[in-house]
Amino acid sequence: MTPKSRTASSEKSAPRRIAVVGAGIAGIACARTLAQAGHRVTVFEKSRGVGGRMATRDSEFGGFDHGAQYFTVRDARFEKALATTPALVRPWSANTVRILDERGRVVAASLPPTEAHWVATPGMNALVKHWAAPLNTAGSLLLETDVTGIEADKLHPKRWQLQTDGAGAGSHIHSGFDDVVLAIPPAQAQALLQNSQQGKPVMAELAKVSVAPCWTLMLAFPQALQPNLSLLGPHWNASRSTHHRIAWLARESSKPGRGPLERWTVQASPEWSQRHLEDDAERVKAKLHKAFTEVTGIRAQPPYAEVHRWRHAQTVEPLGKTHAWDAKSRIGACGDWCIGHRVEDGFVSGLEMALAIL
Repeated sequence: MTPKSRTASSEKSAPRRIAVVGAGIAGIACARTLAQAGHRVTVFEKSRGVGGRMATRDSEFGGFDHGAQYFTVRDARFEKALATTPALVRPWSANTVRILDERGRVVAASLPPTEAHWVATPGMNALVKHWAAPLNTAGSLLLETDVTGIEADKLHPKRWQLQTDGAGAGSHIHSGFDDVVLAIPPAQAQALLQNSQQGKPVMAELAKVSVAPCWTLMLAFPQALQPNLSLLGPHWNASRSTHHRIAWLARESSKPGRGPLERWTVQASPEWSQRHLEDDAERVKAKLHKAFTEVTGIRAQPPYAEVHRWRHAQTVEPLGKTHAWDAKSRIGACGDWCIGHRVEDGFVSGLEMALAIL
């Protein structure tokens, strides 16, 4: 081996410094794969916790999976990853009807499920929290840290530095990154790259993607306890709906590992959510609660009712491949929106993004 080839070989195998923006399932899958391969990874997340739309809202009446409701398993790599956390993953055998009309009548009953529905316990965010724990222990996970800019490193122009704003910490610059991965919604990734005037090839690909918003309503009825379903509401636990406001309803307390108090999560349709995206939260709450009453027949007043607005929820037009990657600038983007909107799509996208870097 010549000196030149030895140098090239050592540079190729040397650990890289990689910034991952976003700590949803795609970002954590990407980051943990890179870390396991021996690279130095820093994950930046603007929220207080990890998970993205694999989210769980806690309340005095119990938790709500107000983002992803469940997941399916089709990819062998996802199945293998889940096998490392058997205590956190359980099947959800919901009594599900397929489609309801605006009066709660079954339009089309569900056939036996073609694939198992799974949930993380005690809430959907538990899985990503578990996978992110080694990164957090290593000090590689920075929460409440919003990345506001990407620019060439002042000391090492072939590397990147990230400008951030953190809760209580003010602005900061993190430098020395060989690669940058944006594991955030495409509109946010596009805005960050445009403001930073970086990653034009990736920006061009992100422009192809369309993601719809979603308003989510969470309701608790402690006056009715599972499993005595005759006390309150329908004898089904989940449904897709043709109601003009509602796309999905699920009885949270029917999921394994949850508390017994009657709780419902209601997700508005993409079309209705888009039309009412900037409405006042109280107005949205009232409209969705009225629709919930029409569909389920539950007319009791819930002691707990809250709404959450997801600006970027369900993919309408995906990228059409597992990730976007510009090898010249060493900037990439990943997320479920690359190939679909399922939890598994996010995992696969993050994994494939890591493999592209490796």
